[in-house]
Amino acid sequence: MLARRIIPCLDIDAGRVVKSVRFVDTADIGDPVALCRRYDAEGADELVLYDISASAQGRATTVEVVAATAAHAFIPLTVGGGVDSVDQMRTLLRAGADKVSVNTAAVADPGLIARGADRFGSQCIVLSIDARRLPGEARWEVVTHGGRRPTGLDALEWAVRGERLGAGELVLNAIHADGVRTGYDVDLCRAVSARVGIPVVASGGAGDMAHFAEVLAAGAADAALAASVFHRGEIRIPRLKAYLAARGVPVRPASGGAGREAGE
Repeated sequence: MLARRIIPCLDIDAGRVVKSVRFVDTADIGDPVALCRRYDAEGADELVLYDISASAQGRATTVEVVAATAAHAFIPLTVGGGVDSVDQMRTLLRAGADKVSVNTAAVADPGLIARGADRFGSQCIVLSIDARRLPGEARWEVVTHGGRRPTGLDALEWAVRGERLGAGELVLNAIHADGVRTGYDVDLCRAVSARVGIPVVASGGAGDMAHFAEVLAAGAADAALAASVFHRGEIRIPRLKAYLAARGVPVRPASGGAGREAGE
């Protein structure tokens, strides 16, 4: 069985790492380079960097931040935010990104996924899906522009289409769970994982270590992405990996000590 990945997410706004609840009430967290160094040392499997205001402001991802972060990242780095052309993908890859994430622009122009995959390979193209559960239903709608705009697209159908167009990985961000720390949307991850053959990354809702174990096991996710619980030091990656391994979830060894919480 392939090792499950633990991925810290750096949401960037004006060159700083920030965190919000459902994309509002944004708080400053710190410097992206300093956080990158910390997560690299702790044994994170990958990093994701999102310029969270790029799409809403109609601009490209800040390349300078990407380059500065990539210079200190010795693990795979995925970058997204406002990416709407193959030229922008090329710029970000040249700046040090290993993978490029598309979201809002891909909904408007699905061919962007195929063009990116044709030019750089599917392994470089990540389709990030912001999904909101419809009230009272086991259905999810794709939303864009940081959760501000409903699209009418069914999230499961969009995930399947994204794979067919050439995406090599999916990030499922449950907007209704984002930042509220009550757990990932396990049903969403399980439903998408059953329909696609590419890796699925769960995002949105992590509050404790049990949430990671649940989505990686019952949710069939290949990776779990989180932000605030890592940024604030509430969960340390070595302890989390030890916790997961003790519960039968395959993970790569982390750097540093596991600490007393590993078996809790």
